Amino acid sequence: MYRPVLDAVGGSLLLTALTAMLPLLALFVMLGVFRVTAWKAAIVSLVVSIVVAILAYSMPAGQAVMSGVEGAVFGFFPILWIVINAIWIYNMTVVTGHFDVLRRSFAKVSDDQRIQAVIVAFCFGALLEALAGFGTPVAITSVMLIALGFRPLKAAVVALVANTAPVAFGALAVPITTLSSVSNIPQDTLGAIVGRQTPVLALFVPMALVFIIDKGKGVRATLPATVVCGISFALAQFVTSNYLSVQLSDIVASLFSAACVVLLMRVWTPSTAFVDTSEEEEVAVTSAGTALGAGSGATVRTDEPVGDNLGLDDIQARDAAAHDSPAEVARAYAPYLVIIAVFVITQLPGVKDLFDAPTVKFQWPGLDLATPTGDPSTIPTFKFNWLGAAGTLLIISGLISMPIIGISPARAFRAYLDTYKQLVGAIVTVMAVLGLAYVMNASGETASLGAWMAGAGAAFAVISPILGWLGVAVTGSDTSSNSLFGALQVQAAHKTGLSPALMAAANSSGGVLGKMVSPQNLAIAAAAVGMSGREGDVFRKVLKWSLLFLAFMCVLVYLQTTPVLSWMLAGTGG
Repeated sequence: MYRPVLDAVGGSLLLTALTAMLPLLALFVMLGVFRVTAWKAAIVSLVVSIVVAILAYSMPAGQAVMSGVEGAVFGFFPILWIVINAIWIYNMTVVTGHFDVLRRSFAKVSDDQRIQAVIVAFCFGALLEALAGFGTPVAITSVMLIALGFRPLKAAVVALVANTAPVAFGALAVPITTLSSVSNIPQDTLGAIVGRQTPVLALFVPMALVFIIDKGKGVRATLPATVVCGISFALAQFVTSNYLSVQLSDIVASLFSAACVVLLMRVWTPSTAFVDTSEEEEVAVTSAGTALGAGSGATVRTDEPVGDNLGLDDIQARDAAAHDSPAEVARAYAPYLVIIAVFVITQLPGVKDLFDAPTVKFQWPGLDLATPTGDPSTIPTFKFNWLGAAGTLLIISGLISMPIIGISPARAFRAYLDTYKQLVGAIVTVMAVLGLAYVMNASGETASLGAWMAGAGAAFAVISPILGWLGVAVTGSDTSSNSLFGALQVQAAHKTGLSPALMAAANSSGGVLGKMVSPQNLAIAAAAVGMSGREGDVFRKVLKWSLLFLAFMCVLVYLQTTPVLSWMLAGTGG
């Protein structure tokens, strides 16, 4: 049995922690400085972590390699299993034209661009984040905003800033699932705590979007809409994550907030509709295929581009001439409603037991691990819940949706195969990053870093969200950040006397604010609006929002460790 020694290098915790940093430094430098492709950087970093485990920690080579293999398999199932099947459903709606119908239905709610931004970028973007994540919401909502008449730079900035509050529960709560796995803290506990942090952030994001579009006067003019949107989203995200289903948190919150805004528009509208007339450079919409094919590989390319290679005027003229029947609009929304129904039904008593019955738990071959304290490690235990997994439920939802949206089995199967081709870079990246995380956790590299960082004492509560922010800013993924730093947060929390669950949750909540400044998402947004090569312009616009919200989250988490706001965590188990 292998047992990690935290001061394995020369009997010094500092030297050991610095050595344990090498895999993370390799990943960060390759991505952030040398701009190496994400999948290549992840593979190299995985190899570095294995070398460090063998040479610095004296971990048996076979166990070091097998822990990486287990992490890579976990990266595919259940994580990528969710992403692939969610994007498959989206691709089917594009192939059938129902995505265009959905976009046009949003435009009819209001002719005010400030309201459109709230509905499209925040509400619908949150729904896309809930179902797919990994850059998909930024790409799709950027294209939609351009088609609605937004200036390119403003569309990119709005889409990036909007993609914050929903991220922790994105891709059916994959970041939370991953965090639970690497931290050994129940998923429901982590979801409940995150559900008492990001909803506070959600209260202000709609106002921030309007400020970006029309400054302070716009915020005042649209205050009823932004307040209703923020409160309804925050309330739904809190209630769902704490009392219903962690996986459904963003789906319920996005649909509920959108419905509240739509209902508000029937009894109230801004006194003057706003349409941007600033002298910003016009960039034609090329196609959603270009927009969704950009970035780090964790992206989507559609068979039938939303823009169809048309310019902005052509798209708007086509939309103006289109007359979607109520039945077509209903079919456009149907796949998302089917997903909700399937997930709700499978959580019912009896039904849930039926879907969980085939679940198999087994010890990963070749792994015999202990924790630094000598207790048996839970890392080698692999849970294969093939029927009850969220990705499998998405396949069931897709099969039910097929006859509703009118796609033949042959076209649906082609779309499914194309989805794998589109995501090949993302698949390699996520599997390598999870392999890296498992090696670092099994070898003790993460534990050494946590023990060293615990020297910050109570101030670690402020550092915790910053670590999550840094991880997402570099990797572009809250899932990757949680897999890298989740166990480290727990180790540091134990040493400082802070709540391990709170610190682990803070990693995810702080991480969502790094999404808008990550190189991958900047590239996706810039490409979506035809500004490839001008990512620096977008970065300068979003950086201040990222840092402002991060400072807010650091204060919130710190106060949650004190009597001032500790009451917010009552009943979470954290």
